[in-house]
Amino acid sequence: MKYQQILRHFFFSKKSKPNFGMYSIVHPGKVSSRKTIPDHIQKPSYYQTGIPVEQIDYEEIKNEKQISGMRDSCKLAANILKMVGNSLKIGRTTDQIDCLVHDLCLKYNAYPSPLNYRNFPKSVCTSVNNVTCHGIPDDRPLENGDIINVDITVFYNGYHGDCSKTFLIGEVDDEGKYLVEAAELCLEEAIKICKPGIPFQDIGYVIEKTAAELSYKVVPAFLGHGIGHYFHGPPEIYHIRNEYPGKMQAGMTFTIEPILTQGEEFIEILDDNWTAVTVDHARTAQFEHTVLITPSGVDILTLPE
Repeated sequence: MKYQQILRHFFFSKKSKPNFGMYSIVHPGKVSSRKTIPDHIQKPSYYQTGIPVEQIDYEEIKNEKQISGMRDSCKLAANILKMVGNSLKIGRTTDQIDCLVHDLCLKYNAYPSPLNYRNFPKSVCTSVNNVTCHGIPDDRPLENGDIINVDITVFYNGYHGDCSKTFLIGEVDDEGKYLVEAAELCLEEAIKICKPGIPFQDIGYVIEKTAAELSYKVVPAFLGHGIGHYFHGPPEIYHIRNEYPGKMQAGMTFTIEPILTQGEEFIEILDDNWTAVTVDHARTAQFEHTVLITPSGVDILTLPE
């Protein structure tokens, strides 16, 4: 489904109010114990304390060595995400997804970046249906018609690589399919404008405009971010209209990761201090890439082989 098809869907449906479709409202389940990391795996600064020690106060311009490291970590993250996507099916629990991500990271000598980052208890974020972001893997089996965002970050040879994708489980209703297609389109449109000299704030303008044309709203609470030997740093990438200062320069790496919702943009954080859900129980969808600004444009670093 392309841009014009999504537009046509909303034009002919003539909705007086949003139709969220048919799906199950997700409530957190039982979370298993935290996994361990072998001694030989290189670990980030927050591995034991949960608190990163890096103080990044500026948009880093990476040299060739740093860019090479980023390419390697991002490629690994993308390949793991692809393998996980191929494994998804009805009945698989998000805890089993976490086990797979954890094992794949260790297999390729990488650390699963979410693990103990600010005390996050798992190796991957799995956000299903109305879970907007930072879903904690648990014992809930995936159901026919679910949509699930799998957000993978790896720390490999000293650099973080970050990407996510929303997948369809079984037979998803049209409302869910259109939401997922629109979220991916918003990311694609944002990446197209990236090159040296473009203001960071333009990314948010493009995403919000594209989402609105498709009758969706953007959840503003979650931002893209600079990334490198640190998990999160400048620049902050807003996905709505904003006045964030600064322009893109060759050598910068950052994530773009818009979240679209079927309903209102309001979210709440559950008692686990991580899981974000929509207040109106609408589904959300998210796609994410890590990009590199080059002298002539932009490279998407998180494309799988």
